[in-house]
Amino acid sequence: MVVSLTIVRYRKLYIPFALLAMALHRIPLCFSNFGFWKLMGCGKNGTFDLQPDWQQWALLITWKEEADFDRFYKSSFIAWWWRKFTQEQWTILCAPFASHGKWDGKQPFDLSPELKYQSGPIAVLTRATIRFSKLKRFWSNVKNVANVMSKSSGYITSFGIGEAPFFLQATFSIWENMEDIRNFAYKSPEHSLVIKQTRDENWYSEELFARFIPLKTYGHLNGQNPLHNLEKS
Repeated sequence: MVVSLTIVRYRKLYIPFALLAMALHRIPLCFSNFGFWKLMGCGKNGTFDLQPDWQQWALLITWKEEADFDRFYKSSFIAWWWRKFTQEQWTILCAPFASHGKWDGKQPFDLSPELKYQSGPIAVLTRATIRFSKLKRFWSNVKNVANVMSKSSGYITSFGIGEAPFFLQATFSIWENMEDIRNFAYKSPEHSLVIKQTRDENWYSEELFARFIPLKTYGHLNGQNPLHNLEKS
């Protein structure tokens, strides 16, 4: 399985087209033979975020093989729309090697038993459905954890993505190696405390945590490709 995450930025003048795309793009996605997919908005600060970025949007899709994505990227209506109306596009192709939890009641990522992480960059998806009764507790802790993450050793970049504001939220982050992720996740006091609170207080009605090996990247955001060494030739 290959997973693609595409982040696109619209010009401010074209924000209405971005909003229209959230409805219009569901039509070809629903009638396609794609795997699991999600159209999502983005936050402004690269993680769980109360401030939507109306210019930036995301699409995640799972594919049986990379050739399926290549056909989509070259000739689909959605790809044409991106070329027509967005000012920047960035895509990462990656292979899932670890995942637990569910998304909309499904396990979206098929893991290959022979695929093992060895070394190098690694991507992490953390996704949750936050209980309404726990929204205040959740959001009161986000800022501190986000600040720690962005300053952590090995942090490359991250994107706050979500299906709906406030309670359907995810972060897709990229790191230099596995050790850096473990140091942030389990050795930073701020993040360790939040992990404990989510378990003790049952913040989430559903959650998913997955890790991926980055394979290739396409395009740029804010004038650069954060994983330029993987950029497709």
